[in-house]
Amino acid sequence: MSPTPSLLQRFRRLAPYFVHARKGFVVALLGALVSAATEPALPALMKPLLDEGFGQSGLPLWLVPVVIIGLFVLRSAAGFVAQYALAWTANQGVLKLRRDMFEHLLTAQPALFTQHSASNLTNTLVYEVQQGAQAIVIAVLNLLRDSLTLVALLGYLLWLNWKLTLFVAIMFPMVAVAVRIISRRLHRVTLASQAATDELAYVIEENVLAWRTVRLHGAAEQQAGRFMRQSQRMRGLMMKSVAAAATMTPVTHTLAACALSAVIVVALWQSADGGTTVGGFASFVTAMLMLLAPIKHLSDVMAPITRGLAALERGIGLLENSPREAGGRFDPGTARGEIELRDVTLQYREGQAPALARCNLFVHHGETVALVGPSGAGKTSLIHLLPRFVEPGEGSVRLDGVALAEWDIDALRRQFALVSQDVVLFNDTLAANVALGATAGHEPDRERVRDALRAAHLLDFAEGLPEGLDTPIGHNGSRLSGGQRQRLAIARAIYKDAPILILDEATSALDSESERAVQDALDRLMAGRTTLVIAHRLSTIEHADRVVAMEAGRIVEQGTHAELLAAGGLYARLHAMQFGAKLQGETA
Repeated sequence: MSPTPSLLQRFRRLAPYFVHARKGFVVALLGALVSAATEPALPALMKPLLDEGFGQSGLPLWLVPVVIIGLFVLRSAAGFVAQYALAWTANQGVLKLRRDMFEHLLTAQPALFTQHSASNLTNTLVYEVQQGAQAIVIAVLNLLRDSLTLVALLGYLLWLNWKLTLFVAIMFPMVAVAVRIISRRLHRVTLASQAATDELAYVIEENVLAWRTVRLHGAAEQQAGRFMRQSQRMRGLMMKSVAAAATMTPVTHTLAACALSAVIVVALWQSADGGTTVGGFASFVTAMLMLLAPIKHLSDVMAPITRGLAALERGIGLLENSPREAGGRFDPGTARGEIELRDVTLQYREGQAPALARCNLFVHHGETVALVGPSGAGKTSLIHLLPRFVEPGEGSVRLDGVALAEWDIDALRRQFALVSQDVVLFNDTLAANVALGATAGHEPDRERVRDALRAAHLLDFAEGLPEGLDTPIGHNGSRLSGGQRQRLAIARAIYKDAPILILDEATSALDSESERAVQDALDRLMAGRTTLVIAHRLSTIEHADRVVAMEAGRIVEQGTHAELLAAGGLYARLHAMQFGAKLQGETA
């Protein structure tokens, strides 16, 4: 188990994200310094007021309210400047950290999305860093102000009576030891609380996404129980955190009471010998009592600092522990579209059967290759290799004779257009979804968008919308039907005009009439392009140049539709099962 890093080490880890806003920190420090400097002035007034104010040579009465009001106004103004400047510094740092995190999210290795749920990443990026920064702003402001106040009051106490001050100083090492022990426990509990929060958010995320399934199967009570178990665990951890943080207050007060008792006893003994005046004694005790507030605040400050640091460190950990995608420099512009797999083996987890086992395949430029096979045969895994969404454990994948690892990663992905049965759309306009990725810094080519929509048989629908191409389509295209969503994905692929086309059940959500129309558009799109088609309805791939049949991660046969039917292998069996079931349905 690695040792818990010190507070200074943890702040140093955050420093690169906040150093560019250090001017704000300097202003905050000056504000806190001015505010702290006014603290000893109040007990200092006690001595002349008691020793001279009630005598015959009393102080001018008008001077007392002027000084007191002036001190409070100065302290309030300095406190405002310190708080605003520190908040500005923190939010500038959070802006940089959040920007870096989101950019990293867009370029991190795909393994990141298998290691973290969507709710986990969202919670870290949106809430954790903001709440962590807010907690640290308040805590660091208190730390600055109360530390400086403590120094100022101790300085005044030393000047007033250095012997009595020694009794006060005895408690500081003991408070420091208590703070160190408790902060370590707080750090451990905070990390456990973060994990519990993620698990609770994940339960909510699953139930939001699967609300139809939950209601259809009457699983509401089961899911409510699951939610309560996670909530109870989180509550228990929060109570441990509160108990650890609350321990500091009684410890601090007990030590302060011991010091105060000793000071009063010694002060009374000194006054009996004429060593101090009533005003001096009252001023000293007042200043000492004023020490209790900053000492208490300093002991309490560890809890929000620990929580805030843990939240920000989580964001930094996301950057440090999930490397960016690496690629080469090869970028020919537009690829010819020759794909080759050489003895490729892909295994997602150790101990599991490989998703792909020693696969060899060569796809020629402009060839249409259909991948068929039962569920779990490895068709989708093979497709995911091409844009490097997964990496082979053994063997190599090449595009135009160049290993994928040597390609510039952005250049590689420009070569592919994908239409999947799992359509993903953004909460943006119709035009922006069609021209996705091609609109950075400029408006999409609207005529080209229309052409793509026309080819996907969606233009009439788009132009009939209230705002035409500029109509927002809602969360993941929630304002569109299933067929419209899939045709919009086809229009996006047409707009991209990539040399390699991947169709994963591209017409699965369309009715027969729409399927025929869209298939005509796809046939035109496929002309001259290398096309890989995953299809479960074998009628849609009868005209493919080649059919590749897969089973249990292996390529078991390949050839034309007619050749494989004549061979009587896996493809022929799948074809017979599918069309036999169809014929039985028609005769019934």
